[in-house]
Amino acid sequence: MPRRTDLRRILLLGSGPIVIGQACEFDYSGTQACKALRADGFEVVLVNSNPASIMTDPEMADRTYIEPLTPDLVTQVIERERPDALLPTMGGQTALNLAVTLAENGTLERFGVELIGADLQAIQKAEDRLLFKQAMERIGVRVCPSGIASSLEEAEAVGAAIGSFPRIIRPAFTLGGSGGGIAYNPEEYAAICKSGLEASPVSQILIEQSLLGWKEFELEVMRDLADNVVIVCSIENLDPMGVHTGDSITVAPAQTLTDREYQRLRDQSIAIIREIGVATGGSNIQFAVNPVNGDVVVIEMNPRVSRSSALASKATGFPIAKIAARLAVGYTLDEILNDITGKTPACFEPTIDYVVTKIPRFAFEKFRGSPAILTTSMKSVGEAMAIGRCFEESFQKAMRSLEIGRSGWGCDRPEPEISEREIDRLLRTPSPERILWVRTAMLLGRSDDDLHRISGIDPWFLAKLRRLIDAEQQLLTGRALASLDAEELLQLKQLGFSDRQIAWATDSTELAVRDRRQTLGVNPVFKTVDTCAAEFASTTPYHYSTYERPLQKLNDAGELITMPPSNEVHSSGSGRRMMILGGGPNRIGQGIEFDYCCCHASFAAQEKGISTVMVNSNPETVSTDYDTSDSLYFEPLTLEDVLNVIEAEHPDGVVVQFGGQTPLKLAIPLLEWLDTDAGRATGTRIWGTSPESIDRAEDREQFEAILRTLEIRQPRNGLARSEEEARNVATRVGYPVVVRPSYVLGGRAMEVVFDEEELNRYMREAVQVEPDHPVLIDQYLENAVEVDVDALCDREGNVVIGGLMEHIEPAGIHSGDSACCLPSVSLGEEALAIIREWSRGLALALKVEGLINLQFAVQRDSEGREIVYIIEANPRASRTVPFVAKATGQPLARIATRLMAGETLAEVGLNHEPKPPLQTIKEAVLPFRRFPGADTVLGPEMRSTGEVMGSADSFGMAYAKAELGAGEALPTGGTVFLSTHDRDKQALIPVAARLIELGFSVIATSGTANALADAGLAVTSVLKVHEGRPNIEDQIRSNQVQLVINTPIGRQAAHDDKYLRRAALDYAVPTVTTLAGARAAVEAIAAMQSEPTLSIYALQDVHATC
Repeated sequence: MPRRTDLRRILLLGSGPIVIGQACEFDYSGTQACKALRADGFEVVLVNSNPASIMTDPEMADRTYIEPLTPDLVTQVIERERPDALLPTMGGQTALNLAVTLAENGTLERFGVELIGADLQAIQKAEDRLLFKQAMERIGVRVCPSGIASSLEEAEAVGAAIGSFPRIIRPAFTLGGSGGGIAYNPEEYAAICKSGLEASPVSQILIEQSLLGWKEFELEVMRDLADNVVIVCSIENLDPMGVHTGDSITVAPAQTLTDREYQRLRDQSIAIIREIGVATGGSNIQFAVNPVNGDVVVIEMNPRVSRSSALASKATGFPIAKIAARLAVGYTLDEILNDITGKTPACFEPTIDYVVTKIPRFAFEKFRGSPAILTTSMKSVGEAMAIGRCFEESFQKAMRSLEIGRSGWGCDRPEPEISEREIDRLLRTPSPERILWVRTAMLLGRSDDDLHRISGIDPWFLAKLRRLIDAEQQLLTGRALASLDAEELLQLKQLGFSDRQIAWATDSTELAVRDRRQTLGVNPVFKTVDTCAAEFASTTPYHYSTYERPLQKLNDAGELITMPPSNEVHSSGSGRRMMILGGGPNRIGQGIEFDYCCCHASFAAQEKGISTVMVNSNPETVSTDYDTSDSLYFEPLTLEDVLNVIEAEHPDGVVVQFGGQTPLKLAIPLLEWLDTDAGRATGTRIWGTSPESIDRAEDREQFEAILRTLEIRQPRNGLARSEEEARNVATRVGYPVVVRPSYVLGGRAMEVVFDEEELNRYMREAVQVEPDHPVLIDQYLENAVEVDVDALCDREGNVVIGGLMEHIEPAGIHSGDSACCLPSVSLGEEALAIIREWSRGLALALKVEGLINLQFAVQRDSEGREIVYIIEANPRASRTVPFVAKATGQPLARIATRLMAGETLAEVGLNHEPKPPLQTIKEAVLPFRRFPGADTVLGPEMRSTGEVMGSADSFGMAYAKAELGAGEALPTGGTVFLSTHDRDKQALIPVAARLIELGFSVIATSGTANALADAGLAVTSVLKVHEGRPNIEDQIRSNQVQLVINTPIGRQAAHDDKYLRRAALDYAVPTVTTLAGARAAVEAIAAMQSEPTLSIYALQDVHATC
């Protein structure tokens, strides 16, 4: 049946900020849906709070609202825009839950809005644990022995009926297993049931008998209105049940099922999607299979595009979200043409002739106090995917794609020494490193049977991993590089061994291995992801590398001749070509913002007639969509793999400044290689700011020389190569000081220390200070305001500032975790003029071509004058670029790409600093709820996973909207708890006075209460936890506190108040840990009291005159 003609305008809900369990895979699905619907002639209205996403670019939808995803604000959008339909299946759990609320409260009916893609009944049947269980019983599909509970009392009764431990708790209507977990004893059971009931918006949990050790599978299923059903992809978890599928290593297609077992899962999936009633679009269905007897139970179903849908789309080339969007508006699968083949319809199920492996990336080191153990509650912050001809190749490529310092599965460093007893524990406990401990156990002589018994990992996977150990021992151990022949190198490369692994084993270098390999004719070939295992020709250049044994054939004379390798890369003819290096897997400090910049680089180049080549390893992103660039290479971002693509494509320019630290680390080695004979033969050079300039900005001594020449002030600082030197430098600089190792990025292991005792402890516990690894020590600018500047510079030396942002949290809080506002609200004209002048000077001194990000701090002296300091300069794209683009209407990354390709600012049409039409705030979103035991206090180490944006006419209202979007809605009445360090008490008095004026009751611990009472303020004293009962923790847990303001300074204070901040987190009480944040919160509360109905803005209206 053709597309519906009764629909004209469709509302699409995004997924909000990047959080654990809901990351940029929903930007990918939302962007695909926007493009598909608009291509079919529909008007699209989009609501999403995340400014860093491609889907919130004003050209993606007809009307774009970057607003908090709450029922009230979405209702306002519906009232204003009057859509005909709401498509809720592209924005993850957030959009689905919002759609359910709007349907249940009558909003959709009141405005005549139809739910398409999945109706209310289907969503409820899939998401409500009880309804789903009943539906499965009706069609004879087994579910795990379980019970439903809506209270702790009911949970106890269900637990008694199940009897045994462990038990798995799964909250309803949540994402990424949030609030759930595995309970091994009654105490854990009570705690997880409580957190699960709180996490579920309908206060409902499913309690299951444990299936730990069973194998886990997922099927991606699609259905249309004519009841056609296709299975897009099967995915198998390498880890057995008990690890959230988002945290497990997964492999596609499923590897260990017999044909009969696969057909059974397929039949059950089709029955399930029909019973649940998902009439159009994609669903993800998860199964557990008993490895002993083959019994199957269904775990759950997502009646929407899921995290795995992005993986399945990239693994197969089948664009699930795009096709789901078209099915939702009336098309059937047989009417939709497959973009990749251009011949087959969408009802032609994908077939793949390769293996795909996804490995998650974690950030436990950022959350001290939270154990690095994997459970059914998702903890990973990103993932890498790789494609190979066999599991071994795909797995090793995925390992080196993770960017955790590994060149593959071991064979890249000395093996760890460990006891037999310890290895058992490490194999039994799911963790990010367990797969590496499997290797250690194999090298210690453990059998595959032993490893299977302890870890539950299927014998098939263990046998494949054993092949890697055998190959390493037979072909590499004790060998010199010169002794390896072509056949041996080919065997190693077919098993995914990187040049770096071979170099480590043969005591040579990566480039020496490359030279030896190429001399012997062992080169990669590039194959195509074509959805049909080469049954039809593919029109889309979506490639992966592999190694093939040359084929031979008889010629007419009867002689055996060797055929040239069948490379599937076809040059697209004349014209300039630009290769963009992506950001690799998401991680804290390097997320969707950099993928946004890479996408914009591709869009801008294509608009100017330059062919684009994207290289990336992240399956979640828009950059790895097959139609974002002219060619896509799904490859690890290592020197070896990038050089392979350069030799295949011969691009004119390579862009390294947009993908964050990942491509920057490759910049100097790449530059050196391009200067060799092999490099010059490609005709390629690095476009934009030179790698030497980037290095000059990152090297402290070179950067200081530039600052001295330009007479730019920086905080007092020093470099220490020993503990004694560190004490001397800190004394000279003056406490407090910021200390950090010089060899890590993203603020890792960075700390503010206030005296020598704390410095000594830092040196003992946090870092290994050595001559090769010095520690950087900087003056800590107390109560300084931090400023971020994104500027553009062209080849002629013209500089335009794109955005100047003032941070709300003080200097010392990592810039990625601080809220910031554009335009600036509190800085004087003189300070702003100095910042602009220094920004121009540094951009010219570093010979920037494209973007540069600079960070400044502004501190008032004793006479109230503003003193400006430079903190750092990075001649590359920064994480603030998308926010600035949405706030000002100027697409900085696109403009920067054109500058890098040789245009000037005048030719681009940007001659002056753009002025934002509204006050905008960017707020960070932090994942503390996922990490029990971690402290929520902000510091110099970045821990946020995503961001939201608030826009309004005033600072207070913009901040209120940003906090609402971040899930930290500020109260407009009730009780505020105050507790601050002695040095903050005087500054707290006006904040407390204003809160009382706004109608709040104020309670405080004794020291803070005395200071406020002495100032004549009405305050009630409350006990600290160690002072007796009832104390402040009791009050928080009794819902008697609506806002917490707690500013600990120094390690001891931070530790003392940790229990209090954790209680506030558990009970979703907004918590502010800086005085600057408290002042902003008070302004926001005042704005909300005076204007209870929040205003909303469409980007297209805001920037209509830009």
